[in-house]
Amino acid sequence: MQRIILASASPRRQELLKYIFEDFEIIPADIDESVPEQIPVEERPEIIARKKAEHVAKDYPDSLVIGSDTAVIAAGKMLGKPTDKADAERMLSLLSGKVHKVITGCCICKNGSAQSFSSVTEVEFYELTDKEKKEYLGGDEWKDKAGAYGIQGAAAMFVKGINGDYNNVVGLPVAELGRVLKNGKW
Repeated sequence: MQRIILASASPRRQELLKYIFEDFEIIPADIDESVPEQIPVEERPEIIARKKAEHVAKDYPDSLVIGSDTAVIAAGKMLGKPTDKADAERMLSLLSGKVHKVITGCCICKNGSAQSFSSVTEVEFYELTDKEKKEYLGGDEWKDKAGAYGIQGAAAMFVKGINGDYNNVVGLPVAELGRVLKNGKW
């Protein structure tokens, strides 16, 4: 049986990967996730996913290693995980009443070979009231989430519509990853 490794500590990615594989290991990649400023923001998630997968794959060359990174992009800027509640409120205000992109980069490595891709989903938020933002930020759901929200939680109330893969917004484009794995030489 082939050893499969997810190079991510994200519980959301772990849950989603179970749709493809019943059994896999979690070995988070402890890497510097910075990317040179001249790299367009839309390309950064795939670059970071590749760095994660290759970092773990060097210690497990015969295993199938999957790296992934998700970014929320609004007004040409990447919104990472908020540093505090004020930063989360700033992000929600940027997303309010607008369409933004969620891009997840994925990379698959095995035996020195790597294949990567990016999946893009557009998400439109309703116009958020100050009360809605305050109530949402009163909980902890915004913490440790790119763009200060998780579509699968209370922030689902903010979403007017999506164009693309819902699972991509959660953190892993299951259908596209499954197809790449099925059609690749892994």
